[in-house]
Amino acid sequence: MKTFLVSRTDAIGDVVLTLPVCGQLKKLFPDCRVVLLGRTYTQAIAAACPWIDDFINVDELRKLTRPAQVLALQQQQADALLHIFPDKHLASLGRQALIPMRIGTRNRWFHWLTCTHRVALSRRHSPLHEAQLNLELLRPLGYTGLTPLAAVGELVRLAPAEPLAHQWQNLLAQRQAGQLNVILHPRSRGSAREWGLVNFGALARMLHQAGHRVFITGTAAEGEELRPWLTEHAPFLAGDMTGQLTLPQLLAFIGTADGLVANSTGPLHMAAALGRQALGLYPPIRPMHPGRWAPLGPHAEYLVFDKPDCQQCRQAPAACSCLAAIEPVEVLNRIAAWKSLPPAGF
Repeated sequence: MKTFLVSRTDAIGDVVLTLPVCGQLKKLFPDCRVVLLGRTYTQAIAAACPWIDDFINVDELRKLTRPAQVLALQQQQADALLHIFPDKHLASLGRQALIPMRIGTRNRWFHWLTCTHRVALSRRHSPLHEAQLNLELLRPLGYTGLTPLAAVGELVRLAPAEPLAHQWQNLLAQRQAGQLNVILHPRSRGSAREWGLVNFGALARMLHQAGHRVFITGTAAEGEELRPWLTEHAPFLAGDMTGQLTLPQLLAFIGTADGLVANSTGPLHMAAALGRQALGLYPPIRPMHPGRWAPLGPHAEYLVFDKPDCQQCRQAPAACSCLAAIEPVEVLNRIAAWKSLPPAGF
């Protein structure tokens, strides 16, 4: 087999945890070509991954007429299409394009109409990590077993596809001996439970008092929402990067800093894949717990409040007391063990 289409059309963190599928394909078929089908905002992830050879922008694909969409897939001359994230429209296109192998899960009714191979896979109640679950879709292609999570983590790999702009290089280069450049990413855009601005503010103050440099990242909209908080904590910050960085530049910025602290978000998984020190903050609630969504990388770790699955927090998602119960000093102590790292790269 020569060409594989890997479809993952949801969030950035989900795409990062799909990278092991692409890496495992390269192991199973060393000379193969891997093409990721993804949304516009994930194209920079594909460009930064060594296992991905090309990218199909599904947002642009959907603007074409139906025959043109089918032709676009046919022109890839793909041997297989893997639906890591189920998408009814793409499943139908793959069938119409007559891609020889079309792989999906059994629990989507439209896969019974559009896929040639269906894998028995239930994510909701599985004890496996998301990246391990994604690899199960490779079974029809010869993948035979459960890969230990440490080995899966070795396939979660990114390197910035473009150099960091000089102004941001110079900003990060201003640190003194013994200082760490630490990124705090306090918001999650609704994709995860949040530790809270009070806690992130306390951590920023503690890091500053410990002699480290703190940078805040987020979208432009998040920056506007955080403006009063950013103003209040300005004395403790070395830089407010909200709304300042494109996704390729955010990858480069994270890859040049020493580490990042965040909720279970895309930037956390990006930092882990870049080989940065990545500290994730998680609730104990299934399926949001770190057993399913922990960051994977050589310096990735997480904190979770030591409590069984909390039904109270499940019923009141806006006030997750278990996650908020992680003390800022506990996070500070983890960061204190970090070491300065050279810029990311292979």
